[in-house]
Amino acid sequence: MAEQFERLERKLVHHGNIVDFYEDTVRVPNGNVVKWDFIGHKGAAAVVPVLDDGRILMVKQFRNALDRETLEIPAGGRNGTDEPFIECSYRELEEETGYRCEMEDMEFLISIRTTVAFCDERIEVYVAKNLKRSQQHLDEDEFINVYPYTTDELSRLIYEGKIQDAKTIASLMAYIHKYVNK
Repeated sequence: MAEQFERLERKLVHHGNIVDFYEDTVRVPNGNVVKWDFIGHKGAAAVVPVLDDGRILMVKQFRNALDRETLEIPAGGRNGTDEPFIECSYRELEEETGYRCEMEDMEFLISIRTTVAFCDERIEVYVAKNLKRSQQHLDEDEFINVYPYTTDELSRLIYEGKIQDAKTIASLMAYIHKYVNK
């Protein structure tokens, strides 16, 4: 391919708790040199927790970026880039919902890239079944309520614009397509 992009430099601008912010210098195919923002993320995992009756556990929590509560599937960042996504998903299930399952009761559903224009965040999503009650293990800054919903209720909430979180929408639609509307 004659046309090519070449990263000339990646400069760390800010190292944060969740993301790192970089300024990239890139030569584009016409030879111009441009500056692009890049956000580096260690990755995350999410889970669609399915109760025995088919309802899905959802978490309601405050999101600072939106200045409001949101309804989402449980999810969280990996402890490091070497942590397997499934282990992160397993941990987040119990931490956020107070339910757990055996590792073999978790099945891979989809992989999501959240904002491909400027961030490399990847979220691996799993389905968890055969849930057993346990106990929430929330971080000191987490205040999460857990509610079960039917897939019909969740579909309605998506189309009414009451669920707007992209990972949640993509994951629920994939789950419904694969398991409910086969």
